[in-house]
Amino acid sequence: MTTAAVTERSGHARYTFRVRLSVTARSELEAEWDRCRWIWNESVAKSKQVHRAARASGGKGMCGPAQLDRMLTEARARTPWLREGSSVPQQQVIRDFGKSRAKALGDIKARVPMRQRAGMPRHKKKREALPSLNYTRRGFRLKDSRLHLAGGIVVRPVWSRRLPKLPSSVRVYRDAVGHWWASFVVPAVTEQLPETGRVIGIDWGVRETATTTSDAHDLSHAQHGRTAAQKLARYQRMMARRRPKKGQAASKGYREAKRRTAKLHRKVGAQRQDSARKWARKVVRDHDVLAVEDFRPKFLAKSTMARKAADGAIGATKNALVEMARKHGRIVHLVHPAHTTMDCAKCGARTKHALPLSERTYTCTACGVVSPRDKNSARVMLVRAGLNPAGADLVSPATC
Repeated sequence: MTTAAVTERSGHARYTFRVRLSVTARSELEAEWDRCRWIWNESVAKSKQVHRAARASGGKGMCGPAQLDRMLTEARARTPWLREGSSVPQQQVIRDFGKSRAKALGDIKARVPMRQRAGMPRHKKKREALPSLNYTRRGFRLKDSRLHLAGGIVVRPVWSRRLPKLPSSVRVYRDAVGHWWASFVVPAVTEQLPETGRVIGIDWGVRETATTTSDAHDLSHAQHGRTAAQKLARYQRMMARRRPKKGQAASKGYREAKRRTAKLHRKVGAQRQDSARKWARKVVRDHDVLAVEDFRPKFLAKSTMARKAADGAIGATKNALVEMARKHGRIVHLVHPAHTTMDCAKCGARTKHALPLSERTYTCTACGVVSPRDKNSARVMLVRAGLNPAGADLVSPATC
């Protein structure tokens, strides 16, 4: 896999490409990361120092970006080792630190449960922290199909597609497998597809990842995780046998087992992502308007269906569908999921009690219509979105 998925956020898209590095470029990037990691750890220490001093004096102390910028300026002035690196990624480390701390403080102020809070920034250890360098527009340029980074570092991305516009920033990082990537942020571009005049309703589930009003567009459960479960269990047993004791450095065998585990996880994630994007492309190409269940599968993590639900990657599939629709100018209606399995798509009547999961056929007591449970829920999406069910599958409401 040479290119990661293209993601879209708030008017910007992120294009990620695999990076080929020479020995010199790799050593330069690792040296740059050592400097940035040192600055992160100094920011953590400085923040804790200010907080302790404020508590001792009975006040409220805050170590803001301006104070950390002054700390960086003073450190670069007295440390030649820091001046050997570019100031751009070092300044961005401070910005990332500020965002991380602000998120943690926001969760505390909002009284988010402890298990859901973002923790305060911690020290990054040399053997555990993965390199990640962020460059703004003044810190990089593209020339002769190569990426030139501040500090004279030159890398060669694997260009599997063209960038639609000039990128505003790039993050160069290494994943758990050891591969290097370059992730560019560019303004989002709408690629309008021809109109089809069709609409579709989509309901998420566990037996099938997505059930739609069109049989041709249902997404079956691929079970990529189940296929890799046996091999994953073997790698995890290898890690358990070689796990180092607390305070000891990990052995070469443990690191290799960890790398194999990460590589398998990445493969399964790429398979799920690939299946989701291909299906989303097909749905968006064939329909102008999408009524999608605004389903949040977090509660499934506490149920007996947790493993199968996670393997179905409902959340990732839903995000891929919404991003693909926005990219191609399609209309998306996110429908609240409450009572969608209890309502009748034909007459709108609601059952008195929720249907158990073992009941896979929906029977309306008011109008007598009988249909598969998930198909009925998919048609309810169309009704709640204010769309005419006759547009689904190009059939009449009587046969819906």
